[in-house]
Amino acid sequence: MTQPGAAAAPQGDGSAPVQPVAVPGPGYPRTSSTAAALSIRGLTKRFGDKVAVDGIDLDIPVGSFYGLVGPNGAGKTTTLSMATGLMRPDSGTVRVLDVDVWRDLLAAKRLIGVLGDGVRLFDRLTGRQLVTYAGLLTGMDRETVQQRVDDLLRLLDLVESADKLVVDYSAGMTKKVALACALVHAPRLLVLDEPFESVDPVSAANIRDILAGCVRNGGTVIVSSHSMDLVQRMCDHVAVIAAGRVLVAGTVDEVRAGESLEDRFVELVGGRHGGDGPEWLRTS
Repeated sequence: MTQPGAAAAPQGDGSAPVQPVAVPGPGYPRTSSTAAALSIRGLTKRFGDKVAVDGIDLDIPVGSFYGLVGPNGAGKTTTLSMATGLMRPDSGTVRVLDVDVWRDLLAAKRLIGVLGDGVRLFDRLTGRQLVTYAGLLTGMDRETVQQRVDDLLRLLDLVESADKLVVDYSAGMTKKVALACALVHAPRLLVLDEPFESVDPVSAANIRDILAGCVRNGGTVIVSSHSMDLVQRMCDHVAVIAAGRVLVAGTVDEVRAGESLEDRFVELVGGRHGGDGPEWLRTS
């Protein structure tokens, strides 16, 4: 296990103003009062001949609930991995609250909580042990960690399974305990890749409440998801990525331009095949 808002800025020149950082809530480290939560410039990544991320520029305002959407293979996960210190870019810069991620990785990771898609955990620990371990790794004292672990297990409905091995968890329970690991050190920037996948509706509602609370208290949440309806209802900003590039970014209302976010997404990305499908799939 690797553990460590406002209108979006235009792509490229970085000239748009950023919002002041809200006063941190309990547990939040203090940072610059003028920094964007996440600022990406010229980010690129190749895998052999394939360009996965092609010079992305993106500013994510402090205090925003930001959605990142795109088709499969668009470069979302690769971008987020580079932005959070999990994968080194070929070129470009990433700053988290004015900390250069790849020049001061340890300081950046103290500010970031990450839930990756398909996350791999130390699953021979119990849920309680795993979240406790994640908290202790950040340097918090054991008493503080214990209090936070108890709170998170309760909020994520994991109390009854807290002393079971994570290897025996369902997919939804595994997702929730991984989220607890990302939250335990009260990060200023929370980056979540498909956080609601395999999670039941009640738990999903609880998670949305937790994330909204993080934003209200001065944090910033970035969610990558294929659920356009969820992003439209939950987020205040969104960026659409395809072929390793940002097609459009701004507030949700600006991006959807009077349409549903799903319809606008399909219009931007393309690839929709009209008609009823091949004849042999139709019943007589």
